[in-house]
Amino acid sequence: MNDLGKLEDLPADYVADLRALNLVPLWPSLRAVLPPKVPTRATRATHWPYASLKPLLLKAGELTPIEKAERRVLVLANPGHGLENMKASPAMYLGMQLLLPGEWAPSHRHTPNAVRMIVEGEGAYTTVDGEKCPMSRGDLILTPTGLWHEHGHDGTDPVVWLDVLDLPLVYYMEASYHINGERQQVKQGSGDRAWTRAGVAPTTVFTRSDKRYPMLRYPWVDTRAALLGMAADQPDLECVQVTYVNPETGDDAENILGFYALMLKPGQTLKLPARSPSCVFHAIEGRADVTVEGADQTFTLAEADTCCAPGYSLVTLKNRSADQPAFIFMADESPLHRKLGVYEVR
Repeated sequence: MNDLGKLEDLPADYVADLRALNLVPLWPSLRAVLPPKVPTRATRATHWPYASLKPLLLKAGELTPIEKAERRVLVLANPGHGLENMKASPAMYLGMQLLLPGEWAPSHRHTPNAVRMIVEGEGAYTTVDGEKCPMSRGDLILTPTGLWHEHGHDGTDPVVWLDVLDLPLVYYMEASYHINGERQQVKQGSGDRAWTRAGVAPTTVFTRSDKRYPMLRYPWVDTRAALLGMAADQPDLECVQVTYVNPETGDDAENILGFYALMLKPGQTLKLPARSPSCVFHAIEGRADVTVEGADQTFTLAEADTCCAPGYSLVTLKNRSADQPAFIFMADESPLHRKLGVYEVR
């Protein structure tokens, strides 16, 4: 056996001399930071049931006016990372945000990238870089790094959405900050009008968009139709899944986290391979069992429920309905892993 030695094996005066110079011996901790074959993972398989969370979120609406909260959010924290660290995974932050009728969450911009997956309600909107993005269930709305954004609500019922940010990574890099701004002037046009028609794209021979993110809102009605169309066109296709991409470049919609929509056919059981990134699952429609092997845990996702699985874990998804499809939104750290050269499928 390779014994690398322990810190307590070293003389106390030697350890004291090292610490006085801000030095640390590597060998006692080498296997902790470079374990054999599989990384050490703090992320735990965790389930956040919306039925339990929603009353607490609505209570927050009674307790704290938007003027004091600025953003009224309950953070979905992974206990493996410590609740105070507000992480769902090493690079993902999750939060359920509430906006009540008549409220306006003021404009600001920040360095972390964010997206909004709309959970329920109608009549709210997000204005991003001057583009007004209506919110409907299942819509995905981007708030990329550095872009001004604000939220407003002209409807009659509460609106809730799931925030997904790369905040843990940006905070770890000591690069996380925000700037407050003035209410935005809404510009004419929206990217989803130009980019959500199959087989056609704006011609850029004469003019190119100056937008780094030409499409900010991905309407669920279009994404759902794409999944149903794939399933009908390719009935033997096992994994019916689409990736949210930048339509101009084909790259991931944002540069750190990846976002996907998955359809489980009626009664389908789908086994996902073990991959290096952690993954979040959020039920848009239907009910599904999510089994995380290794953790030996199975969660039943009802509509609007969210769960996460650590990286390097086999995950099995099962549609609980025998006659209706289930639709799952997924977020993971794949773009980051690919950029770092550590992405793996096992």
